[in-house]
Amino acid sequence: MPSASLAWRGGRLFRDGAPHRILSGAVHYFRIHPDQWEDRLRRLAAMGANTVDTYVAWNFHERTEGEIDFTGWRDVARFIRLAGEVGLDVYVRPSPYICAEWSNGGIPFWLSGRVRALRTSDAAFLAAVDRWYDALIPQLEPLQAVHGGPIRLIQVENEYGSYGTDQAYLAHLRDGLRSRGMVEMLTTADGTTADMVRNGSVPGAMGTFTFGSGVEDAVALRRDDHHLMCSELWGGWFDHWGEKHHVRSAGSMIGTVQELLDAGGSVSVYMAHGGTNFGLWAGANHDGVIQPTITSYDSDAPIGEDGSLNEKFHALRAAFAPFHSGDLPEVPDDPEHQPAASAVLTRVALLLDVVRAQPVAATAPQPLTFEQLGAEDGIVAYESDAVFEPDSILTLLELRDRATVFLDDQRLGTVEHDGPQTLTLPTAGGVGRLTIIVESLGRVNYGPHTGGRKGILGGVLIGRRFQHGWEHRMLPRDTVPDVGVDDASLRLAGVRSVQATGSATQEAGSAGQDGLATASVTVSRPLDAWIALPDCAHGMVWLNGFLLGRYREIGPQVTLYAPGPLWREGENEIVVLDTDRLGAVVEIRESADYGEVEEFIGS
Repeated sequence: MPSASLAWRGGRLFRDGAPHRILSGAVHYFRIHPDQWEDRLRRLAAMGANTVDTYVAWNFHERTEGEIDFTGWRDVARFIRLAGEVGLDVYVRPSPYICAEWSNGGIPFWLSGRVRALRTSDAAFLAAVDRWYDALIPQLEPLQAVHGGPIRLIQVENEYGSYGTDQAYLAHLRDGLRSRGMVEMLTTADGTTADMVRNGSVPGAMGTFTFGSGVEDAVALRRDDHHLMCSELWGGWFDHWGEKHHVRSAGSMIGTVQELLDAGGSVSVYMAHGGTNFGLWAGANHDGVIQPTITSYDSDAPIGEDGSLNEKFHALRAAFAPFHSGDLPEVPDDPEHQPAASAVLTRVALLLDVVRAQPVAATAPQPLTFEQLGAEDGIVAYESDAVFEPDSILTLLELRDRATVFLDDQRLGTVEHDGPQTLTLPTAGGVGRLTIIVESLGRVNYGPHTGGRKGILGGVLIGRRFQHGWEHRMLPRDTVPDVGVDDASLRLAGVRSVQATGSATQEAGSAGQDGLATASVTVSRPLDAWIALPDCAHGMVWLNGFLLGRYREIGPQVTLYAPGPLWREGENEIVVLDTDRLGAVVEIRESADYGEVEEFIGS
């Protein structure tokens, strides 16, 4: 077996026998339109990085059990080859769990819905991991440096020391990588406490750290002759809905980076380019209450969500330049954007019409979970014919995460996982069709709640008794829901198209209630843009059939990134599904608005 091209000895790192420092930045292929991969990698190289690190998100590739996809947006091998062509080494992080504020921490929902002992040596979990590695590792193995490729580091697991203590599990992952031909240097990554390092380490892998400002702690905790490396130096931070937008000043970030470099260490900036949680891939945290992550993953990174370059980029370029023997690549220009515009939103259907247009997926005495229905995320509607007494209390037991409740066509209200889960039925009592539209707000990606189920987990009570006999309808996983109109042109009937330099005014009856709405924008060139939905409350937006992600009026995020490759010359269709309240217009803006900011460093 050939020797690894990267090795550590006496606290130093050697690349092909020569002393080396890793100057890396995190860039996730699954958060960037594939037509923009090369652009973002070239910007990383211009920042002075010599390495790119990326997770491999298992659930992005195996959304349905047994159907594994490495094509198109999921062609991780192409991303790695592009990195090599740009001149970057690759630090690949393929462990079953990635965290990354990504849905379920990267673990497929169908697996966590069946196996409770995640990230352990549980036989069912390891069997699924082995099947995944049997498919994934052949994509990576030929791209190692020992075969002329760019992969030089491979992470065994991610921050395991803050999760569990199953050393047999870590050894299984390590041995599984080696037995499948991964010969390059193995690493682990953990926070800066002795407990985390002890439980997250495995023999044969170099221990690295994750922190925002913990260089001294990392120096003290560095093991044996391991090289000092921070695999995630948090130069910014992510955001939850309902919070402020987190930023970290360039001075604060570069101070920690320089301290690490001065201590002889290597660094990977997390994130160098954050990208976007397109679709419904944004995860959530749980700290007493659920904390869903916003659609943007800009993370106040040196390379912005749209590829723009900021003060942090230039500070890192200056800090990294002395470690290069030649000149760095030229700094690229910032991207062009669509000119400002607005267009009228016209309702196609009410929310109830949208869900009732979907076929019944299953019937059951009790409400089924998302996992039982095969619903990865999004929206499931539960319907049952109810008989109730005057002033009856409706209770949703163990709701995950948010429900909009109707009796016949009357909207009764909205309840959420972490708030009161009861509503009062009409005073008179009677008979009615109960419709409960449940939305998953993001699967938890960190800590003991990772892998939690979604939907109505404990049943529905009217008074003290269970309501039985439920039909289940699911909105499609990514695509615009079909509302029974076959001709796409009919769906746009009455929508006034505007040029990308114009504006639109509200049409009567187009705003106020929930529902599905469309707008049309005509552009002369496909360029990056930012989409805002003033006066819309809570929903999802599609551009030309592609689900950009969620928006919420609670902020902080105001605009959603719409990459240039998703636009087309001429007419473009924007579709909005709002569970609460539609606005009158959609706006195209030339710059991002992430809301009110607050400084954040992290430990």
